[in-house]
Amino acid sequence: MSNQSVSTLINPQNGNLAFKLLSFDDNSHFDHIQRNNYFSLIWITKGKGTIKADFAEHHFNTDSLLAFSPYQPFMICTKEDIQGIAIHFHPDFYCILKHQKEVSCNGVLFNNVYQPPFTAVTDQAKATFQMVIDQIKTELQNTAIAQYELLISYLKIFLITATRLKTDQSEEPKPLPDSKEPFILQNLKDAIEDNFKTKHSAGHYAELLNISPKALAKLSKNYFNKTLTDLIAERIIIEAKRELYMTNKTVKEIAYELGYDDEHYFSRFFKTNADVSPQLYRETIGFGRMV
Repeated sequence: MSNQSVSTLINPQNGNLAFKLLSFDDNSHFDHIQRNNYFSLIWITKGKGTIKADFAEHHFNTDSLLAFSPYQPFMICTKEDIQGIAIHFHPDFYCILKHQKEVSCNGVLFNNVYQPPFTAVTDQAKATFQMVIDQIKTELQNTAIAQYELLISYLKIFLITATRLKTDQSEEPKPLPDSKEPFILQNLKDAIEDNFKTKHSAGHYAELLNISPKALAKLSKNYFNKTLTDLIAERIIIEAKRELYMTNKTVKEIAYELGYDDEHYFSRFFKTNADVSPQLYRETIGFGRMV
């Protein structure tokens, strides 16, 4: 007997999903590649499995919170039924970039290229999450004044709690004693952050860090579960999405700022990595919908 239930708010301006709360007791919702134009928070309350997301696979257990950004491809693979609760919300409903100072989840919970896309949920966090979800369920049945504002408040509590949890758990890898690896890994992250707009190849970063490309590639795969090329590409795409989302710059301008002289090459690169064209991303997610 299924106990799945769903409550959905629709944006009256365009008929698209604004906010959804979903309870599930199997994997039928997530057993195929997802490319949604909204944020997803998926709390696995029972079961375990594997997440395929972007360029990597990760194993998760009961009481894991998965977090995915719009158009981030992911799929959940399980050999057993899973149970849990999913919160989906469109950027039109709540924009984590515009409200970064309030919730600080961008680059931690979402758009974090260096950490797996899930967080272990502690007993204390479970109590908070369940309280918030109960309040959301009640409010979704209530069409009284200020429903939107209350739902935003509950969502912010959920996001802040999850971000704090992720931050507490985001420790650097623990290499062998006397190893230089932590120093190199931090330098690699810093180098990508400082240079991704101008240096796009793995060889550039090996040269910057004075380490062989083969050794750096091995470190990247071991500790980030991604190739160095994938890390660089992800970081570029995140910045491109932010620009498409938050500004009215043309695709050509964004491409140039990210080190691409050929707008068409950049558009192909974006579509290969984001599964949608820059223009479609903007039309369904970004600035074009906000003006």
